[in-house]
Amino acid sequence: MFLWRDEVLPGVSVAFTDTGAGNLALHVGDNPDDVNIRRVQLEEAAALGSRKFQFMDQVHGNHVEFIASHGAGPTADAMVSAAVIPNGSPQPLAVMVADCVPVVLVGTDSSAKPVIAVAHAGRPGVASGVVTLTVAGMRDHGALDIRAWVGPSICGACYEVPEQLRSEVAAAVPATWSSTSWGTPSLDLPAGVRAQLDAAGVAVEYLGECTLESEALFSYRRDPSTGRFAGLVWTHD
Repeated sequence: MFLWRDEVLPGVSVAFTDTGAGNLALHVGDNPDDVNIRRVQLEEAAALGSRKFQFMDQVHGNHVEFIASHGAGPTADAMVSAAVIPNGSPQPLAVMVADCVPVVLVGTDSSAKPVIAVAHAGRPGVASGVVTLTVAGMRDHGALDIRAWVGPSICGACYEVPEQLRSEVAAAVPATWSSTSWGTPSLDLPAGVRAQLDAAGVAVEYLGECTLESEALFSYRRDPSTGRFAGLVWTHD
């Protein structure tokens, strides 16, 4: 179910699922009842108890939403959460992808309480700075020390794009400029995300493998009717 999982701070875990967890998205034509069952199984595996992961309606933008508690999925491409009451805890968060870059972030405030976030960094999101805005959103809610985990996504050697598109995105984020392993124009979105995190003073703790190259991961480039895996962050209550 989990491709990778770690307790990154005492009482705070980060994970990325694989195809073993099944499709977790409601927008890809899958049976909604089946998807919801898988989400419950995921929450049980994470030992969330009565809590649930907050998913979002991702639209390839750069809007960052603050989440105080579980509710209807916001239309956004990033979410930040922190405790809003004394002795409370952040809302568990989830981001879904199948080639785009899932970014999970964990910070602490001046009282050593966690501030957590997730970001969906596809090509438009990388170009429009969704990761940078997510870091800023965390700092607006008190995060002083932030680390990032960059999950599996399509790599620069595989993500072929038209020459003009490569030039447009690389003009905004130079680190994305790349070529495929067969010599055609491409974009290295993970490199772009890492460059944005570095510029924001955020260290990358983990970098996932290429979705197109791994059969254990969903890839839209490999199969447009594919499902979605998730990047997750939660506290242990």
